[in-house]
Amino acid sequence: MAIDRTGLAQFLRRRRESLQPADVGLPRGQRRRTSGLRREEVAALCHMSTDYYSRLERERGPQPSEQMIASIAQGLHLSLDERDHLFRLAGHNPPAPSAAGTHISPGLLRILDRLHDTPAEVVTELGETLRQTPLGVALTGDLTRYQGPARSIGYRWFTDPETRARYDPRDHPHLTRMFASGLREMVTLRGPGSRAAHLADLLLARSDEFRRVWEDHEVGVRPHEVKHFVHPELGMLELTCQALVDPTQGHSLLVYTAVPGSESYEKLQLLAVIGTQAMH
Repeated sequence: MAIDRTGLAQFLRRRRESLQPADVGLPRGQRRRTSGLRREEVAALCHMSTDYYSRLERERGPQPSEQMIASIAQGLHLSLDERDHLFRLAGHNPPAPSAAGTHISPGLLRILDRLHDTPAEVVTELGETLRQTPLGVALTGDLTRYQGPARSIGYRWFTDPETRARYDPRDHPHLTRMFASGLREMVTLRGPGSRAAHLADLLLARSDEFRRVWEDHEVGVRPHEVKHFVHPELGMLELTCQALVDPTQGHSLLVYTAVPGSESYEKLQLLAVIGTQAMH
């Protein structure tokens, strides 16, 4: 499939010009002459250089890779149909439909972009964190950095002591049952050969504890609404978790809040300061 440089450039320009800073969680700023987003703003959202992005809008440069196109689609908050169109313009076949896809819907992104003062994250049905708010990173660390099976928190729970250290030890038994239960439900739903089944096979080979709870065939173990996080500097934080589910993608937006006036609420205020300082 050949790249349509003119069509690609026009589509990118039109989508960039149709977005306002507030649409993607950016401040508008002063003396703004551009009708939509600036090229450098889009480049930052897409995790690429301004020069590279600008060349695409000017019908120049090498053919972008599938990974680059996926990043642009996410940065421009494209719908799935728009993302697939962008892939074709760039000379690639769109990703096959999958409940485990990594493309976050524009609706979830718009909400996430507005949660500046709240820990929040978008996760897949296998517990893979796709994006976090800055305060979310300050609370649990950058959970998007993991690769391979370790992207799933359920996998890390049984293989990575650092993951367990982020949660109150009193909650560990329930979380152990919950992660095994959730994975079993996904294996049944997605079937043999699925990514869920692959994770289960890996854990059966690596973790004695997982094998024990897996043999219980337990399903329906749901997360507690209140979670107890352990922060390395602030200690225990008791946070309520609310989930907004995107049924088309199987993704969930998890938002963590504290009761106003509580000790955990005060710690979240401190966390915002600590997180900001750590980024500079």
